[in-house]
Amino acid sequence: MKVEQDISLRPFNTFGVDAKAKWFARFSNVEELEELLAGHRERRTFVLGGGSNILLTRDFPGLVLKNEIRGTRLLHEDTDHVYVQAGAGENWHEFVTYCISKNWAGLENLSLIPGNVGASPMQNIGAYGVELQDYFWELDAFHLRDLKLYSFTTQDCGFAYRHSVFKTKYRDQFVILSVTFRLRKRPVFHTSYGSLREELEKMGIQELSIRGIADAVIRIRRSKLPDPAEIGNAGSFFKNPVVDAARYQKLKEKFPDIVGYEGLDGSVKLAAAWLIEHCGPDRSVSWKGYRTGDAGCHVRQPLVLVNYGTAKGKEIYELSERIRKSVRTKFGVDLEREVNIL
Repeated sequence: MKVEQDISLRPFNTFGVDAKAKWFARFSNVEELEELLAGHRERRTFVLGGGSNILLTRDFPGLVLKNEIRGTRLLHEDTDHVYVQAGAGENWHEFVTYCISKNWAGLENLSLIPGNVGASPMQNIGAYGVELQDYFWELDAFHLRDLKLYSFTTQDCGFAYRHSVFKTKYRDQFVILSVTFRLRKRPVFHTSYGSLREELEKMGIQELSIRGIADAVIRIRRSKLPDPAEIGNAGSFFKNPVVDAARYQKLKEKFPDIVGYEGLDGSVKLAAAWLIEHCGPDRSVSWKGYRTGDAGCHVRQPLVLVNYGTAKGKEIYELSERIRKSVRTKFGVDLEREVNIL
């Protein structure tokens, strides 16, 4: 295994930010990972997956390890389910496409989400009425200091909205090696989102299938979200904030057009994109489509911050702070970043 020095991380993050790693190495199995960690115990370590949910605001002075563990296999099945394991280094969308080709149902609503399989439980990724936790079974992870292998069940992961214990309690302590999913042999379709139903109608799909839903999701995402291969971004930069019903009612009285989605527990998830679009650097300008240098807010989707070319991570971060402040000032709502800051 080759350990390189002073390597640009620009090719390894979807924002396309040109930050450097003092040391850099790749691993494709747990044995290589253990050897790298054992040989560099004194160095600070950061594990990089697909680089689709990170903003690099500075050079990293330690060792960056690129997770390239691949492989997908069917572990076992029962009457209703299949149990499928994927390496953490597998591309997420390619894995979803593979499952659809096998007619294994559950992940179709999560099509075209950028990143690798290993990041999916860390973020508890979700889209169009489905979250990863709905089809998660277990994962294997390696402790960076103990150099021991651990398994995590759904309960162990502490899933919540865009959250798991790997973002808080166990942050920077584990490397996820593989994830196992429990998928359905007979699909249960999730089409509650209006935009998804509308797209299915546009496509003329009368008989639902997991392939049809995946195709509709892909079309929606491509129409709304920029391709990281064409313009640097990490997808949704902020989470949709959640407020209680009383707070939502007060906001509704003051801002009648505010967009919110009521949950089963009585809480309301506000549309962060709407909040951002209805704020701006001043009263006459919206954040949507705003640009300062090469850092900006996307012209079609204000929830997405972008790098138009040579923006530094610090510049994108500072723009996100300005957006958060304006939303807090106007609506009294705090936006939480979905993207991890390094």
